[in-house]
Amino acid sequence: MSIHKTEASYDVIVVGGGLSGVCAAVASARAGAKTAIVQNRSMFGGNASSEIRMHVVGANCHSSKPNLRETGILEEILLENKRRNPYAAFPVFDTIIWEKVYMEENLTSYLNTNMDEAIVENGRIQKIICHQNSTETEITLSGKIFIDATGHGTLGVMAGAASRTGSESRAEFQEPTAPEEANQYTNGNTIMFIAADRGEPVRFIRPAWANQYSEEDLKYRPHDTGTSVIATGGEIVKDGQGGGLPEFSAVDSGYWWIELGGDDEDIVKNGEKIRDELLKCVYGVWDHLKNVGDHGIENYDLEWVGMVPGYRESRRLEGDYILTENDIRGNRIFEDAVAYGGWPMDNHVPGGLKDLGQYPSKVYNFDGCYTIPYRCYCSKDISNLMMAGRDISASKMAFSSIRVMGSCAVGGQAAGTAAAMAVEYDCSPRQVGELHIKELQQKLLKEDCYIPGFANEDERDLARTAAVSASSQTENGPAENVINGVSRTVGEASNFWESKTLKEGGETLTLKLLKPEKVNQVRLTFDTDLSHEIMPSISKVVRERQVKTLPIELVKDYDVTLLKDGNLTAQIQIRDNGQRLNRLDFSGAEADEVRITVFGTYGLERARIYEVRIY
Repeated sequence: MSIHKTEASYDVIVVGGGLSGVCAAVASARAGAKTAIVQNRSMFGGNASSEIRMHVVGANCHSSKPNLRETGILEEILLENKRRNPYAAFPVFDTIIWEKVYMEENLTSYLNTNMDEAIVENGRIQKIICHQNSTETEITLSGKIFIDATGHGTLGVMAGAASRTGSESRAEFQEPTAPEEANQYTNGNTIMFIAADRGEPVRFIRPAWANQYSEEDLKYRPHDTGTSVIATGGEIVKDGQGGGLPEFSAVDSGYWWIELGGDDEDIVKNGEKIRDELLKCVYGVWDHLKNVGDHGIENYDLEWVGMVPGYRESRRLEGDYILTENDIRGNRIFEDAVAYGGWPMDNHVPGGLKDLGQYPSKVYNFDGCYTIPYRCYCSKDISNLMMAGRDISASKMAFSSIRVMGSCAVGGQAAGTAAAMAVEYDCSPRQVGELHIKELQQKLLKEDCYIPGFANEDERDLARTAAVSASSQTENGPAENVINGVSRTVGEASNFWESKTLKEGGETLTLKLLKPEKVNQVRLTFDTDLSHEIMPSISKVVRERQVKTLPIELVKDYDVTLLKDGNLTAQIQIRDNGQRLNRLDFSGAEADEVRITVFGTYGLERARIYEVRIY
């Protein structure tokens, strides 16, 4: 029984504070909706938080698929982390995610808050009843649109929405890699650990309760790798030329294959039991490394062991469309696409460390990327329920690709943007897809979300009809690229303006408007090297593959100047820029010319800009 009680009403309520929920809530609030986010932990970030410490992978597959790193709100968070947290401390990353939520206007956060009940009337969620542990308060939250970003599909299941667990049969969607018969197996849970080199021998005493493993037991689990060796640990079923390494294993940063729960009857209900058994596995594996044979880690010591398992899979909610393996293999571009993925289809052995006679996963690589349709984010049963994250509408095979946090985050931003539109138009999420899908897509592109196959068509963007020139340009980066509608390199098309050099007085890009206009905002999208990763990681291998701070290509210092008839009407000077997407407000200054002068980057001796928009 709660000692205190309170009520509040919002336009949009997001339940779940992982990266998909955070991106959904921030996007909704920025689009003008009064938004709340409910998170049952003391921090945001989910699997990327300091409780679990999993790195944020996505469509670029550990940098093996060029120019496919996710952007939008996720990119904002990761760039800010690079700027202020160069040694990638996860507790600092927690704070950076928290401030992204806390500092957003129109967004209220409820941390340490469990959702206990959903009140549904006539196929609509009216309110949720929650309990905030830290304040002993029962909180009733009413909303117009609800987004389930719980991972488990908890809100959807409470509300009576259809859900799926495990694998469909091969015949249901004619998926070539699905099992012949349907089953209830899931990918299991993992607890991570961190080990540190103390510079002197460190003894490890195995707890009496820990498991014991022989070399024969772990013959299919790569572990004899020193401190920084890349290994897959999976059976690679290579169907295409793309895909790269599915994971990293290193003795200093835990093993993803320390996994259990995929063969449990209910992986959510049995979560506490699975956690306890995983601890026995972690300490048993560490005992093996330290005390069974010579693994070259005499000086290594356990520094941190997680107490919260990272979930890969539980339930999926059914939407108006179910994404399938065939969509992924075909790199399908949907008419209502709002997000994308590119991670391999990666299915783990259900028993995890109980199935020692098998490789821990099967990895199905494929070339390129695919889009995810808006219909996968709308419940087919509950008219005001949307999904974001790993509980979206997908078959098990498709899920094994879309489940990673990069793909979940950009899908969350799409869902949050659409939810705010549903409030604005006083319609259902489904009707947003039926009546306003092009507007939604253009809003996402404007906020630096990539949708393969789509380009800027915003009629309000004055830059699209401007005459563009530059003080210098390379053959691969002509000035006109900044208005071609695509804000990243795709294939052989660079899509950026690139100067020949970066001289002392700067390099200038000029956009001449058709006629004098009142300019309220200029938006610039810079290069942040979307071919490589920038996320925090406990893996030394992953960290050392990244730049330590901000990408060298990013523009650091620049001016934007507005002119009319050759006379200056307004100017904004930016120094120490740390973001890819910059929004500069000019409050209606008149101009017939916009000049952008770049003075410096974080290391590249050329100026690069992908896109200029003028409103």
